[in-house]
Amino acid sequence: MLNSLKRLVIKIGSTLLVDDRQRLDRAWLDGLADDVNFLRESGHQVLIVSSGAVAIGSQVLGINPRRARLEELQAAAAAGQVQLVHAYQEALGRHSISAAQVLLTPDDTEVKRRFLNARGTLEKLLEHEVVPVINENDTVATEELRYGDNDRLAARVAQTVMADGLILLSDVDGFYTSDPRSNPDAEYLEVVASITDEHLRMAGESSSALGSGGMKTKLMAARIATHAGCATVIANGAISRPLQALFRGARHSVFPAAATPAVARKQWLAGVLQISGELHLDKGAAAALVAGNSLLPVGVVDVVGTFRRGDAVKLVDQQGIELGRGLAAYSGDEAIAIKGCHSEEIAGILGYRGRSVMVHRDDMVLFEK
Repeated sequence: MLNSLKRLVIKIGSTLLVDDRQRLDRAWLDGLADDVNFLRESGHQVLIVSSGAVAIGSQVLGINPRRARLEELQAAAAAGQVQLVHAYQEALGRHSISAAQVLLTPDDTEVKRRFLNARGTLEKLLEHEVVPVINENDTVATEELRYGDNDRLAARVAQTVMADGLILLSDVDGFYTSDPRSNPDAEYLEVVASITDEHLRMAGESSSALGSGGMKTKLMAARIATHAGCATVIANGAISRPLQALFRGARHSVFPAAATPAVARKQWLAGVLQISGELHLDKGAAAALVAGNSLLPVGVVDVVGTFRRGDAVKLVDQQGIELGRGLAAYSGDEAIAIKGCHSEEIAGILGYRGRSVMVHRDDMVLFEK
């Protein structure tokens, strides 16, 4: 099953990155970089969601992150993030792999307009074979920082890029009915078909020395990811070359997805209740959509309603029949300005070079006739 997952989001926790002296474990990170190279050579795309900035920065500032105030944690995140990304850059660079820093907040994956920006950036990095190293933008957080939040961030990233695999590296080798470190009778669950409240109770309060989220946040992340069509794996990261070990049969727990990312996304779009406008298409554009193509501005003959970039709009043919719906790549005013024009003319009309499509094919669903 693992080899069939081609676009992978790998989540790395602070406990794995920081050694007993609470300093960056370079040897472990070099092994992870070897793993990333192994996966890429095997045909996988890799995105990394990495914690660790606050833990590393706390050492730089000489503070205890458990007792620090919010502004101290934000300063630690800023100081630590520089070292963290530089370390990834050096480790991946040994394999001539380029890395890029991407800092996100919840709004970047949950507010539609910013979601489109984040997805566009990540897709372009993958297109250029650059490994995104993603972290929460803790320096501008408005709530107290909590270790373990990156489990949810990793799930949202997987949802954003339509990944088909999310790997949560932990300090245990899978999901158990209770914490196996304190209960030798804990039962290992190899496959969890559907995450229930009972599973969340099993996760309990287990947590690591540096991470406060523990197994429960991993289950909540798995729930988000599997609903988005992304299979989730919990595996042991506290070993050398954890990803290679995983792909060669090391113990792990799997939370399978009920559908593919594309199907899950289209199911979500089909159920969107708040429609903000309409794009009316000519005959050629309607046929292009049926053939699986994106909607280009040249095929739009009329724009109805007031909407913003990222809002859901109806796609309507010349007979007034709703073909489907999608997320608009432009606002209503911009759509009016560029309707009927060729994509290469957009920059001259709007004064900036935006997307070449009015609605991307990944952001639309067509209804069966």
